Amino acid sequence: MKIGQAAAASGISERMIRHYEKIGLLPKAMRRDSGYRDYDERDVHVLNFIGRARDLGFSIEEIGRLLELWNDRNRASADVKQLALTRVTELKRKERALRAMRLSLEHLAQSCHGDDRPDCPILGGLEGATT
Repeated sequence: MKIGQAAAASGISERMIRHYEKIGLLPKAMRRDSGYRDYDERDVHVLNFIGRARDLGFSIEEIGRLLELWNDRNRASADVKQLALTRVTELKRKERALRAMRLSLEHLAQSCHGDDRPDCPILGGLEGATT
């Protein structure tokens, strides 16, 4: 199948498919005589794997490692689990940071009168002034 068909089947854009090929996450596609890339079901399967891993927040490097483990039938599941748990720890850290940002913004918004006056604690907070 051509790249557009592989993109439609996997939900990964043509641009990202080319990128994944360029950086080695996806093997370079075979070329037809016309020069078009030619993908098969295995390529789409790999693209689906990459897409799900990206959706879970894995970095490109981590996805590369996961693909290596996926293709290694002698892998230890402990290696896969460790990658997943490391990602969970990072997601929890980001979750705490997002919560802190949300609470700060809520506090600033509650401090603002939201009327016709020019003074605004939100802008003061962004400036570094205390509210």
